[in-house]
Parts: sequence; structure tokens; C-alpha cells
Amino acid sequence: MEEVLRALSEAYGPSGNESEVRELIRGMVESYADELRVDALGNLMAIRHGPGKRVMVAAHMDEIGVIVSHIDDKGFLRFSNIGGLQNLTLLGNRVRFADGTVGVIGCEKLEDRSKVPELSKLFIDVGASSKGEVRVRVGDMGVIDRSFAMAGSRAVGKAMDDRAGCAALVLALRKMGECRHDVYFTFTTQEEIGLRGATASGFGVDPEVALAVDVTATGDTPKAPTMAVSLGGGAAIKVRDGGMLAHPGVKELLVRRAEERGLPYQLEVLEGGTTDARAIQTSRAGVPTGVISIPCRYIHTASEMIDLGDLESAVNLLLAFLEGEIEL
Repeated sequence: MEEVLRALSEAYGPSGNESEVRELIRGMVESYADELRVDALGNLMAIRHGPGKRVMVAAHMDEIGVIVSHIDDKGFLRFSNIGGLQNLTLLGNRVRFADGTVGVIGCEKLEDRSKVPELSKLFIDVGASSKGEVRVRVGDMGVIDRSFAMAGSRAVGKAMDDRAGCAALVLALRKMGECRHDVYFTFTTQEEIGLRGATASGFGVDPEVALAVDVTATGDTPKAPTMAVSLGGGAAIKVRDGGMLAHPGVKELLVRRAEERGLPYQLEVLEGGTTDARAIQTSRAGVPTGVISIPCRYIHTASEMIDLGDLESAVNLLLAFLEGEIEL
């Protein structure tokens, strides 16, 4: 589990540039799938065929990042965001581009240091003395460069959102025995910029029932917003988030499977944010859809934190859902 999560976390894959992550996952799952497909938006589907319902399980491969918008004569890069960057955490962080170029995020002199600087005040220093020395170009994308680490049973690294969900799908596919349903393990693209991969793949798969596996916030840090989700408390079963209401039948079936197998679980009501489930739920004529969430601290920073026990709980709950009858 740790090995899979480490490899996925450290891979380069901002929205729209998920090929490195996709090929990494392909290598992890190809010997366990009956069929592999890649669609026009780059979504990877590892399919296990069975006689039951057509089920789509989705986790997104992309991560937040930066995109170069201007290079000045001295070789400093101005940039915009790819997804929901946290400006408060950017200063001094390293950025890595697809060609291996590494830069440091700096800031102009601030008149008021008590305020979080806007992106327009930040720049990336790639160590160049002039524009001609800069290898990257306008439009190139970078990710925050941070290595994976373990802190006790907690894994810390970039892109746990949603490489932790990808890891859960990989591990569940590896552990799955005889398949009772036609299951599309779908590793989606461009979630962070509008659920675009899930919109396309949800239409293409046309599932009878679906699950997304993604991270969710916690309410267990000092003075955190009140929320009934904690690190180490087991996988969370979504009831509602900022973009969707989970299908009651799917939610209750997840609860029932967790209780039947004695799996730890939490119920999640998230005030803001959403997942691929929203796009899948409203695809075509509508799809009964739920979410298994992995509790995560410090989302959309360079050091997102999950508990390996929660990841294991998510894998086991996903298997419990897929290995039984799905009657809603």
C-alpha cells in the first residue's frame, strides 16, 4: 500500500497532463484487468467483466498546479493556477515542470505582510539570469515538488487528492476475486478544473450505478470547521457535499456493507467542494451514485496527509460493495 501510494503521489500530473500518471497506473493494473481502454480525454478504464450490473468506480489522476503566463527579460516566470491553489502555502515552495526544470516560488515586496498575496504578486525563479536561459515556455505546466514521507501511520505528500483514491482503486482491483458485476475502474482526468474527464467517461460507460473515491476534509485539527470526519476513523461515506447529494440507496448500501463486515466508517457532510460523482450522477438520464471518501488534512497544499488505515478501510469497503448484490 505504501509503495503504491508513494509512486502515485510523486508522479507528475497536473490537469490535462496526466499521461505519466496514466502509464504508471496502467503498469500497476494491466495484469489484473480483462480489458484496458483510454478515451479521447485520456481517462483510463481497467475493466473486469461479470454477469451483474455495469458499475463505474472513479478516481481522478490529475493534481492542482501552475501554468506559465509570462517570462520577463530577467528570466522570472509569472504564472496562473491550475485548480484550487492555496496562495497562503505557496511562498518558498518548489515547482517542477514536465521537462524536469525546478523553480522556487518567490514574492514581490509586500506593503502589508498581514495579507495573503495575490497570485499576481508571485513569481517562479528557475535560476536563470535572462529570458534566453529559461527552458520552459508560456503555457507549460508545473506541480508543487514535494517528496512522499511517512509520519507514523500517516502518509504525507503532494497530490493525495486524489492519488489516494487512485491507490484505492488499484489495490481493490488487485485484491478482487471473481467479479460479480461489469466493473469499470476509471481513472479520470481534469477533475480539478471542472470534472471534465468524469463528464466524458460517465457518458461513455453509461453505468447503472457508480461510485467516486476521493479525499475529503476533516474536522479534527485545532479550531477546524466542525465536521464529523477524523483521520484514523475509517473511510467516510458521503451524504452530501457542495455539488451533490449522494443517492440514498447507494449510501445506505455502503453503510450496510460496512456494518456487515465490521469495517470502520464515518458519515460525511462536506460544506464545500465536490467530486467526480457530481458529473457521473447527472450523466445521460441520471445514475445512482455515491462516494467513498478518504479523510485528508491540508487539502490542496504540498503536504496533504492521510492515514493508511483509512485507505485500507476504503479499499475494503469498495470490495464489499462490488462483491455483493447491488439492489438499491
